[in-house]
Amino acid sequence: MARVLYIGAPEAPAAAFEAMVRATPAAQELACVDGHEAALAYAAGVEGASIEAMIGHHFQFDDALVARAPKLRWVQSLTTGTDQILRLRALGEDVVVTSTRGMHGPQMSELVFLHMLALARDFPRMQRNQAAATWERWPQPLLWGKTVVIVGVGAIAEALAPRCKAFGMTVVGVSGAPREIAGFDRVVVRAELADAVAEADFVVLIVPLAADTENLVDARVIGAMKPGAYLINAARGGVLDEDALLAALRQRRIAGAGLDVFRQQPLPADSPWWHEPGVIVTPLVGGMSDIYLQQAFPIVDANLRLFLAGRVGELHNAVARPRHTATT
Repeated sequence: MARVLYIGAPEAPAAAFEAMVRATPAAQELACVDGHEAALAYAAGVEGASIEAMIGHHFQFDDALVARAPKLRWVQSLTTGTDQILRLRALGEDVVVTSTRGMHGPQMSELVFLHMLALARDFPRMQRNQAAATWERWPQPLLWGKTVVIVGVGAIAEALAPRCKAFGMTVVGVSGAPREIAGFDRVVVRAELADAVAEADFVVLIVPLAADTENLVDARVIGAMKPGAYLINAARGGVLDEDALLAALRQRRIAGAGLDVFRQQPLPADSPWWHEPGVIVTPLVGGMSDIYLQQAFPIVDANLRLFLAGRVGELHNAVARPRHTATT
């Protein structure tokens, strides 16, 4: 019976992963299914008793699935974020959780630029004019010369910062600890967050969700932003006080927002975000790409080889297991 269960998703289907591992030692130890329901069904059978490892996107894991694998020793997330996995009650304390940290820089950076350019140049207005066959021209704001404050300076920020510099922007990072990082004009600590956003034209959130980042960007921080500034959340819904943001937008205290993540996902049809002026909504696509599995495979393949060799303590991108993890 298979020791490793791979759970496929649209951007990383089971058949594609199975083909990639066919020539590796993992092939004989692997079962591949698509989606959470198929994984539940597989684990519910006699096969569940043999599962020692699971690979999949963080949103595919829940207590019901994990509880059906009593021998589980390792969970490999196909995403950088692992907060949803870490807070599972059924996850044993000795289970190692690893991420694909380091692979999302290109797509996350491009999503941030999509939002910055679309917000600054009012692309929704262009789309409305096109639908109405209206020829209207107005001055187009540049990113050049603007200041972007990036909240969270991990691997994604390290990919985003030099791209912002290439556009002629001033780049300020906000980190949990002071340090110098290539591509940033300077990096400040979180205690200086409100002061940092006060000079920003764009505030970009890519900080992980944890107990110390829940509601990190609250009414006080949003209130420190300039009236012409934009906020972009590509992190987790829980790091942002959405009510405070909505109030600031409706009172026109900031210019707009680009939101790829929300506290409630999928976003319900009656959510005010769908129709709020000055807001661009994208449906949690920041981490996606057309080559997702190719990007993730080197990390997953290396960890698979280590796991099957009994070297669990050497797995790459192992995530610290806090006793309590904040919810989204």
